[in-house]
Amino acid sequence: MKNVTLFGISAIALVGVFVLGSSIYTVDEVEQVIITQFGKPVGEPVTTAGLKFKTPFIQEVNPIDKRVLEWDGAPSDMPTKDKLYISVDLFARWRIVDPLQYFLRLRDERSAQSRLDDILGSETRNAVAKHELIEIIRTTKDRVPLLDTALGDTVLPSTEKGLNMGALVPIEKGRKLVEQEIFKAAAEKVGVFGIELLDIRFKRINYNASVRPKIYDRMISERRQIAERFLSEGNGEAARIRGNRVRDLNKIQSEAYRQVEEIRGLADAKATEIYASAYNQSPQAVEFYEFTRTMASYPAIIGESTTIVLSTDSDLFKFLKGMSPNKE
Repeated sequence: MKNVTLFGISAIALVGVFVLGSSIYTVDEVEQVIITQFGKPVGEPVTTAGLKFKTPFIQEVNPIDKRVLEWDGAPSDMPTKDKLYISVDLFARWRIVDPLQYFLRLRDERSAQSRLDDILGSETRNAVAKHELIEIIRTTKDRVPLLDTALGDTVLPSTEKGLNMGALVPIEKGRKLVEQEIFKAAAEKVGVFGIELLDIRFKRINYNASVRPKIYDRMISERRQIAERFLSEGNGEAARIRGNRVRDLNKIQSEAYRQVEEIRGLADAKATEIYASAYNQSPQAVEFYEFTRTMASYPAIIGESTTIVLSTDSDLFKFLKGMSPNKE
């Protein structure tokens, strides 16, 4: 009899412990709970942490995360307003602010992520299609483009003037405002699911893989055009320097020749003056000067095979006509 009683008490205790365990649950600091009865929510969401009670067996605990959650979309190809296909990679941050609505509409985080894929992907496509690529790439409309300082100060002005280097297409918004447009449109749509969209950002923007080789070829062609322009300007500058060098050299040589001739003329005039003052002191000195100068000119004028035709009254002949050949 005692064994039966002991067994009954033990069974009742075990049932009581089981019932008590089924009616007690805990809520963590990072979660909120929806209590469902036969699959339908009952009561208000439990948002405070601690030990809680529920009806055993017929009620279930459905924990819902209340931390900031991450949405990281897969890269998607989409066209811009200027018909350029780009691959856009987007990420966002969100949290559940209305757990009851969230539970009724989505049930779990997997469904929420799927719905965010649809909404954010759609709004991103709409925003990208309404703006040109430069609007999405540029951070803000007021950002000043950086110039390539390696090009040098002497060639940048003419190069920029001819090739528009460093000049960007005028824009009205910039990437930040485009992100705000996507955020505003998507936040209204996800709000009906009890979700608050906190932030959205472009993680990566790249050209579509199919058009990327064409873009690279165009960039190479533009760089080559700039290089050819630099080479042409360099060759022109080199030709100008060489022309200036030849001109300056000819000018220096002409000036030097002129100075040499002036100096030579002055020297000849001075020598003539010295000769005149030396041999013009008396009639005999003048005759001697004429004789020596005439004799000095003979070797320069007369050679071994030289034939000279002179008149008898020539000054050059007057000293020769009085000479007689040597006789043995």
